[in-house]
Amino acid sequence: MKILIIGLGSIARKHISALQNLKLKDVNIYALRSNLNSEIEEGIENIYHLDNLKISFDFAIISNPTHLHFEFIEKLTELNIPLFIEKPAVHTLKGVDKLIEIIESKQLVTYVACNLRFHPCIEFLKNKLSKENLKINEVNIYCGSYLPDWRPNVDFRKIYSANASMGGGVHLDLFHELDYTAWLFGIPNKSKSTFTNISSLNIDAVDYANYILGYDTFTANIILNYYRKKAKRVIEIVFENEILVVDLINNQILNDENKIFFEAPNFEVKNTYSLQLDYFIGCLKNNIFPMNSLRESVEILKIVLKDE
Repeated sequence: MKILIIGLGSIARKHISALQNLKLKDVNIYALRSNLNSEIEEGIENIYHLDNLKISFDFAIISNPTHLHFEFIEKLTELNIPLFIEKPAVHTLKGVDKLIEIIESKQLVTYVACNLRFHPCIEFLKNKLSKENLKINEVNIYCGSYLPDWRPNVDFRKIYSANASMGGGVHLDLFHELDYTAWLFGIPNKSKSTFTNISSLNIDAVDYANYILGYDTFTANIILNYYRKKAKRVIEIVFENEILVVDLINNQILNDENKIFFEAPNFEVKNTYSLQLDYFIGCLKNNIFPMNSLRESVEILKIVLKDE
C-alpha cells in the first residue's frame, strides 16, 4: 500500500503514528515536500512535485494548513487519488460545489477526518439515539481549551490556528463539535452564530464561537473557545425523562444523579486516529464509500461559513 502525505506537521504525524499502530503489511509512506533540502525521515520517502508521477497511490492524506486544502483536493482529484482529508475540509465555500461535482463524476472516494466520531462515548450516543425513541428537549455543547498550551515551546500567535489568513480560528479548528452534532442529530433546519476575537489572547482569528441550531423539536447550543485554561469538553442532552452529560476528556457519561451511565476508562483520544484509518482503509479494500464524504462534510461546514 502506497500512501501520500500532503503536509508533514503535527496532525500528519498523528496519522503516520496511527498507520504504524495498525501494523499493516507493505506500507510505503511518501511525503510531498516543498523544499529540496527537506530532512529525510526514517520510514518516509520525500517527493517534490505531483507532475508526471510514476507512483500509483492507494490514497492521499491531506493534512497541510486548512487554507491550502482546496488547492490539493483539486490537484489530487485530477490524479484520481482517493482522499483522506483532515478537517475542516476547506476554509471557503468558493468553488467547492463545482469541485464536489467533479469528484462525484469520477466516483472518487473522499473522507473528511473527524476522529471524534470514533470516540466510544460518541459511538454510544449514536447507538442509543438510533435505537431508542427518545424525546430531546435541549442540547448544550461546550468545548474550551487554551491555545497557548496546544503546542508547547512554540509561539502560539505564529501557528495557523491563531491566524485568520491561514484558515485558523476556533470555529474551524473545533469543527468536531459541529460534525458530531450533525452526525448525532442531523443537519439543523436553521442556525445562528456569533464569532468574536476580543479575548486576552489578542489574535486575529476567531477565538470564541457560539452556535444556536434549530431542530424540529429542540434547540442545540454550541460554545467553542481558545482561552479556557482548564480544558472542558462536554455534551449535555436534556431528554424528557433524564439528563445525560458526556465528558469527552474523561471518557464518561453521567446521568442526572451524577452516576456513571457509561465509561471507557482505558481509552485515549489518540486511539481514534487508528480506528479512523482502519475504517477508511477497510472501505477502500471493500469498495465501500465511507461516511462523511466531502459533500456531507461541506453541508455541515456551510453552517460555519454561511456568512463568509
